[in-house]
Amino acid sequence: MPRAKFQTLTEQMFYVLLCLREECYGIDIFDKVSAMTQGRVTVGSGTMYNLLEQFLEAEMIQEVHVDGRRRSYLLTDKGRERLDREYQRLRAQAADYERIFGKGEPR
Repeated sequence: MPRAKFQTLTEQMFYVLLCLREECYGIDIFDKVSAMTQGRVTVGSGTMYNLLEQFLEAEMIQEVHVDGRRRSYLLTDKGRERLDREYQRLRAQAADYERIFGKGEPR
């Protein structure tokens, strides 16, 4: 059975949406994701523009401004709700880990 689209978010999806809390041009998302994650997460151009298109189709983001080929985007309420659900899912996973291994248990 195929997984429902956006049931869970990849790291790239999560951070692209997180960047769009404020209006942002697509090209600027590369730098924002890298800065936000201290270089731990990168998004390739093909992946990023594909995600932007999918998020637009799913009404998770909206196109705010078009200047030639440059387009800016902003998170919609639907996108914020999805991002919030993913955050809660990640917190639940972390809580499960802490419950199983104990908080602050040395390695």
